[in-house]
Amino acid sequence: MRAILKELLGLQEVDKRLNAVRDRLATFPKRLASVDARLAAGKAELEKNKESHTTALKERKKYELDVEQWKEKVRKYKDQAFQVKTNEAYKALQHEIEMAEAEITKAEDRLLEEMVSSEQYDRQVKAAEKSFRQIEEEVRVERAQIESEKAVAEKERAGLEAERAKIVATIPEDLMDHYERIAKKHGGVAVAEVRGEACSACGARIRPHVFQILSRDDNQEELYHCELCTRILYYVEAPAAQAAAQTSGAQSGEN
Repeated sequence: MRAILKELLGLQEVDKRLNAVRDRLATFPKRLASVDARLAAGKAELEKNKESHTTALKERKKYELDVEQWKEKVRKYKDQAFQVKTNEAYKALQHEIEMAEAEITKAEDRLLEEMVSSEQYDRQVKAAEKSFRQIEEEVRVERAQIESEKAVAEKERAGLEAERAKIVATIPEDLMDHYERIAKKHGGVAVAEVRGEACSACGARIRPHVFQILSRDDNQEELYHCELCTRILYYVEAPAAQAAAQTSGAQSGEN
Protein backbone atom coordinates (compact mmCIF):
# COMPACT_ATOMS: atom_id res chain seq x y z
CA MET A 1 0.00 0.00 0.00
CA ARG A 2 1.29 3.46 -0.85
CA ALA A 3 2.54 5.47 2.09
CA ILE A 4 0.09 8.27 1.34
CA LEU A 5 -2.83 5.82 1.60
CA LYS A 6 -1.58 4.74 5.01
CA GLU A 7 -1.49 8.39 6.03
CA LEU A 8 -5.04 8.91 4.79
CA LEU A 9 -6.23 5.82 6.63
CA GLY A 10 -4.54 7.02 9.79
CA LEU A 11 -6.14 10.42 9.33
CA GLN A 12 -9.56 8.86 8.79
CA GLU A 13 -9.23 6.82 11.97
CA VAL A 14 -8.24 9.93 13.94
CA ASP A 15 -11.14 11.86 12.38
CA LYS A 16 -13.59 9.14 13.40
CA ARG A 17 -12.39 9.30 16.99
CA LEU A 18 -12.29 13.08 16.91
CA ASN A 19 -15.86 13.32 15.61
CA ALA A 20 -17.02 10.90 18.29
CA VAL A 21 -15.37 13.03 20.98
CA ARG A 22 -16.88 16.21 19.54
CA ASP A 23 -20.31 14.58 19.50
CA ARG A 24 -19.80 13.60 23.13
CA LEU A 25 -18.75 17.12 24.06
CA ALA A 26 -21.86 18.49 22.36
CA THR A 27 -24.03 16.55 24.83
CA PHE A 28 -22.58 18.17 27.95
CA PRO A 29 -24.42 21.52 27.76
CA LYS A 30 -27.76 19.70 27.54
CA ARG A 31 -26.82 17.36 30.40
CA LEU A 32 -25.76 20.28 32.59
CA ALA A 33 -28.92 22.18 31.68
CA SER A 34 -30.99 19.15 32.67
CA VAL A 35 -29.23 18.99 36.04
CA ASP A 36 -29.76 22.72 36.60
CA ALA A 37 -33.43 22.34 35.65
CA ARG A 38 -33.88 19.66 38.35
CA LEU A 39 -32.35 21.99 40.91
CA ALA A 40 -34.50 24.91 39.75
CA ALA A 41 -37.65 22.76 39.91
CA GLY A 42 -36.80 21.65 43.45
CA LYS A 43 -36.19 25.23 44.51
CA ALA A 44 -39.44 26.39 42.89
CA GLU A 45 -41.37 23.68 44.76
CA LEU A 46 -39.79 24.77 48.04
CA GLU A 47 -40.60 28.43 47.38
CA LYS A 48 -44.17 27.52 46.49
CA ASN A 49 -44.62 25.71 49.82
CA LYS A 50 -43.03 28.59 51.72
CA GLU A 51 -45.36 31.06 50.01
CA SER A 52 -48.40 28.94 50.89
CA HIS A 53 -47.18 28.75 54.49
CA THR A 54 -46.68 32.53 54.64
CA THR A 55 -50.18 33.12 53.22
CA ALA A 56 -51.66 30.76 55.82
CA LEU A 57 -49.85 32.62 58.62
CA LYS A 58 -51.19 35.95 57.33
CA GLU A 59 -54.74 34.56 57.28
CA ARG A 60 -54.22 33.21 60.78
CA LYS A 61 -53.13 36.64 61.99
CA LYS A 62 -56.16 38.18 60.30
CA TYR A 63 -58.60 35.88 62.09
CA GLU A 64 -56.77 36.34 65.40
CA LEU A 65 -57.27 40.07 64.97
CA ASP A 66 -60.96 39.52 64.09
CA VAL A 67 -61.46 37.54 67.30
CA GLU A 68 -59.84 40.25 69.40
CA GLN A 69 -61.84 43.01 67.71
CA TRP A 70 -65.16 41.26 68.33
CA LYS A 71 -64.17 40.49 71.91
CA GLU A 72 -63.35 44.14 72.40
CA LYS A 73 -66.79 45.06 71.07
CA VAL A 74 -68.41 42.63 73.51
CA ARG A 75 -66.49 44.21 76.41
CA LYS A 76 -67.55 47.66 75.22
CA TYR A 77 -71.22 46.67 74.92
CA LYS A 78 -71.18 45.09 78.39
CA ASP A 79 -69.69 48.25 79.89
CA GLN A 80 -72.39 50.28 78.18
CA ALA A 81 -75.08 47.94 79.55
CA PHE A 82 -74.36 49.21 83.07
CA GLN A 83 -74.94 52.78 81.97
CA VAL A 84 -78.26 52.46 80.07
CA LYS A 85 -81.40 53.66 81.84
CA THR A 86 -84.17 52.12 79.75
CA ASN A 87 -85.16 48.54 79.18
CA GLU A 88 -85.26 49.11 75.44
CA ALA A 89 -81.66 50.33 75.34
CA TYR A 90 -80.56 47.38 77.50
CA LYS A 91 -82.27 44.89 75.14
CA ALA A 92 -80.60 46.57 72.14
CA LEU A 93 -77.17 46.22 73.75
CA GLN A 94 -77.86 42.59 74.61
CA HIS A 95 -78.72 41.98 70.97
CA GLU A 96 -75.43 43.58 69.88
CA ILE A 97 -73.54 41.46 72.41
CA GLU A 98 -75.15 38.27 71.07
CA MET A 99 -74.31 39.21 67.51
CA ALA A 100 -70.70 40.02 68.45
CA GLU A 101 -70.33 36.73 70.33
CA ALA A 102 -71.66 34.89 67.26
CA GLU A 103 -69.03 36.65 65.17
CA ILE A 104 -66.41 35.62 67.74
CA THR A 105 -67.46 31.99 67.32
CA LYS A 106 -67.26 32.26 63.53
CA ALA A 107 -63.84 33.95 63.67
CA GLU A 108 -62.55 31.35 66.14
CA ASP A 109 -63.76 28.55 63.85
CA ARG A 110 -61.97 30.15 60.90
CA LEU A 111 -58.91 30.71 63.08
CA LEU A 112 -58.88 27.04 64.02
CA GLU A 113 -59.07 26.05 60.35
CA GLU A 114 -56.18 28.37 59.53
CA MET A 115 -54.13 26.96 62.43
CA VAL A 116 -54.64 23.45 61.06
CA SER A 117 -53.73 24.63 57.55
CA SER A 118 -50.71 26.46 58.90
CA GLU A 119 -49.46 23.31 60.62
CA GLN A 120 -50.01 21.34 57.42
CA TYR A 121 -48.10 23.90 55.36
CA ASP A 122 -45.35 23.90 57.97
CA ARG A 123 -44.97 20.13 57.53
CA GLN A 124 -44.98 20.56 53.76
CA VAL A 125 -42.25 23.20 53.97
CA LYS A 126 -40.08 20.94 56.11
CA ALA A 127 -40.61 18.05 53.69
CA ALA A 128 -39.82 20.31 50.72
CA GLU A 129 -36.65 21.57 52.46
CA LYS A 130 -35.53 18.00 53.06
CA SER A 131 -36.29 17.06 49.45
CA PHE A 132 -34.44 20.12 48.16
CA ARG A 133 -31.36 19.32 50.25
CA GLN A 134 -31.38 15.83 48.75
CA ILE A 135 -31.75 17.22 45.24
CA GLU A 136 -28.90 19.69 45.91
CA GLU A 137 -26.60 16.84 46.93
CA GLU A 138 -27.60 14.67 43.97
CA VAL A 139 -27.08 17.59 41.59
CA ARG A 140 -23.71 18.40 43.14
CA VAL A 141 -22.51 14.83 42.62
CA GLU A 142 -23.99 14.58 39.12
CA ARG A 143 -22.60 17.94 38.03
CA ALA A 144 -19.15 17.00 39.33
CA GLN A 145 -19.35 13.73 37.37
CA ILE A 146 -20.39 15.55 34.18
CA GLU A 147 -17.65 18.16 34.58
CA SER A 148 -15.11 15.37 35.11
CA GLU A 149 -16.28 13.55 31.97
CA LYS A 150 -16.18 16.84 30.07
CA ALA A 151 -12.61 17.52 31.17
CA VAL A 152 -11.54 14.04 30.03
CA ALA A 153 -13.27 14.52 26.66
CA GLU A 154 -11.69 17.94 26.18
CA LYS A 155 -8.26 16.49 26.92
CA GLU A 156 -8.92 13.66 24.48
CA ARG A 157 -10.05 16.13 21.83
CA ALA A 158 -6.90 18.22 22.28
CA GLY A 159 -4.74 15.11 21.91
CA LEU A 160 -6.57 13.98 18.78
CA GLU A 161 -6.42 17.44 17.24
CA ALA A 162 -2.65 17.48 17.81
CA GLU A 163 -2.35 14.01 16.29
CA ARG A 164 -4.45 15.07 13.32
CA ALA A 165 -2.33 18.17 12.73
CA LYS A 166 0.78 15.97 12.70
CA ILE A 167 -0.71 13.68 10.05
CA VAL A 168 -2.10 16.54 7.96
CA ALA A 169 1.38 18.06 7.77
CA THR A 170 2.53 14.97 5.80
CA ILE A 171 -0.31 15.13 3.24
CA PRO A 172 -0.18 17.44 0.19
CA GLU A 173 -2.65 20.32 0.44
CA ASP A 174 -4.56 19.43 -2.73
CA LEU A 175 -4.97 15.82 -1.61
CA MET A 176 -6.08 17.04 1.82
CA ASP A 177 -8.79 19.17 0.21
CA HIS A 178 -9.82 16.19 -1.91
CA TYR A 179 -10.00 13.92 1.16
CA GLU A 180 -12.07 16.42 3.15
CA ARG A 181 -14.58 16.96 0.33
CA ILE A 182 -15.20 13.20 0.08
CA ALA A 183 -15.31 12.79 3.86
CA LYS A 184 -17.84 15.59 4.20
CA LYS A 185 -20.04 13.96 1.57
CA HIS A 186 -19.92 10.50 3.21
CA GLY A 187 -20.13 11.13 6.94
CA GLY A 188 -16.40 11.25 7.54
CA VAL A 189 -15.48 8.14 5.52
CA ALA A 190 -13.34 9.10 2.53
CA VAL A 191 -11.23 5.95 2.24
CA ALA A 192 -12.79 2.51 1.77
CA GLU A 193 -11.33 -0.97 1.69
CA VAL A 194 -11.88 -3.28 -1.28
CA ARG A 195 -13.30 -6.61 -0.13
CA GLY A 196 -14.35 -9.40 -2.47
CA GLU A 197 -13.46 -7.11 -5.41
CA ALA A 198 -16.10 -4.60 -4.25
CA CYS A 199 -16.13 -1.31 -2.38
CA SER A 200 -16.81 -2.17 1.25
CA ALA A 201 -18.58 1.15 1.77
CA CYS A 202 -21.21 1.06 -0.98
CA GLY A 203 -20.87 -2.47 -2.43
CA ALA A 204 -20.07 -1.36 -5.98
CA ARG A 205 -17.95 -3.83 -8.00
CA ILE A 206 -14.41 -2.78 -8.82
CA ARG A 207 -13.14 -3.13 -12.39
CA PRO A 208 -10.83 -6.18 -12.71
CA HIS A 209 -7.81 -4.22 -13.92
CA VAL A 210 -8.23 -1.71 -11.07
CA PHE A 211 -8.43 -4.55 -8.56
CA GLN A 212 -5.26 -6.07 -10.00
CA ILE A 213 -3.42 -2.79 -9.60
CA LEU A 214 -4.71 -2.30 -6.06
CA SER A 215 -3.74 -5.83 -5.03
CA ARG A 216 -0.10 -5.59 -6.24
CA ASP A 217 2.43 -5.07 -3.48
CA ASP A 218 4.33 -2.47 -5.51
CA ASN A 219 0.93 -0.77 -5.96
CA GLN A 220 -0.15 2.02 -8.15
CA GLU A 221 1.24 5.40 -8.94
CA GLU A 222 -2.12 7.07 -8.56
CA LEU A 223 -5.14 6.85 -6.28
CA TYR A 224 -8.23 5.00 -7.44
CA HIS A 225 -11.80 5.84 -6.53
CA CYS A 226 -15.02 3.88 -6.34
CA GLU A 227 -16.98 4.71 -9.48
CA LEU A 228 -20.23 4.83 -7.50
CA CYS A 229 -19.47 6.59 -4.22
CA THR A 230 -16.13 8.28 -5.20
CA ARG A 231 -14.35 7.11 -2.05
CA ILE A 232 -10.60 6.49 -2.30
CA LEU A 233 -9.97 2.74 -2.50
CA TYR A 234 -7.33 0.55 -0.93
CA TYR A 235 -6.79 -3.18 -0.71
CA VAL A 236 -5.22 -5.28 2.03
CA GLU A 237 -4.68 -8.94 1.29
CA ALA A 238 -6.19 -11.24 3.90
CA PRO A 239 -3.62 -13.07 6.09
CA ALA A 240 -4.87 -16.47 4.85
CA ALA A 241 -4.42 -15.43 1.23
CA GLN A 242 -0.95 -14.11 1.98
CA ALA A 243 0.03 -17.39 3.66
CA ALA A 244 -1.34 -19.40 0.73
CA ALA A 245 0.57 -17.25 -1.75
CA GLN A 246 3.79 -17.65 0.23
CA THR A 247 3.32 -21.45 0.45
CA SER A 248 2.64 -21.67 -3.27
CA GLY A 249 5.75 -19.62 -4.01
CA ALA A 250 7.89 -21.81 -1.78
CA GLN A 251 6.65 -24.99 -3.45
CA SER A 252 7.33 -23.57 -6.91
CA GLY A 253 10.89 -22.75 -5.83
CA GLU A 254 11.47 -26.29 -4.61
CA ASN A 255 10.28 -27.72 -7.91
